[in-house]
Amino acid sequence: MNIDKILNIAKILFSGLGTSIEIFIITLIFSIPLGILVAVLKNSKNKLISGIMKLYVLLIRGTPMILQIIFVYFAPYYLFKFSYDRFVAIIIAFVINYAAYFAEIFRSGINSIPKGQWEAGFTLGFNKIQIFMLIVLPQVVKKILPAISNEVISLIKTTSLAQIIGVAEMFSFAQKQSSYNFSIVPLLIAGGYYLVLVFIISILFNKAEKKLEYYS
Repeated sequence: MNIDKILNIAKILFSGLGTSIEIFIITLIFSIPLGILVAVLKNSKNKLISGIMKLYVLLIRGTPMILQIIFVYFAPYYLFKFSYDRFVAIIIAFVINYAAYFAEIFRSGINSIPKGQWEAGFTLGFNKIQIFMLIVLPQVVKKILPAISNEVISLIKTTSLAQIIGVAEMFSFAQKQSSYNFSIVPLLIAGGYYLVLVFIISILFNKAEKKLEYYS
């Protein structure tokens, strides 16, 4: 395979990379806040609420993501005769999945904060929301940043599962080009793109960890 052919394949895969990044960014935007909410509700003193959250996390962590994607996309049609856009289905499935994992990370971080931090906040006249947002959450983020970075790195690679229901992202392009050209070069190029993205994400998280060192 000559260099012009390789460059052409790289260009084709790059066009699919935009969809992969779009899935990645939208999932983060919605799954992290939802994960925080689930973590807080799972710690709720209300047994019904905490029980529902525990069941949700158990179901998501205990079943394959492929199954979740298929269920989110096809279940509405078979149950209610309702169908919707594939891309929307992928976003919903990814957000639901990663929110559960982020929830467990945030919950462990929240539970690691000494109760004295809350008492000090009440002494200063803060309410629960202010204490959580201004005192607890910054410390939690510092503690859980390595675990969060692992999930974020996993997410960028997991976007390849979008092809299961026909969403044209980068890896689906790579597979088609590999079959068309009878070569693994397209797959290697796709791997290179993922590697670059992971490298960039790792650098960003390393910088974030250094900025949060004042909480050590």
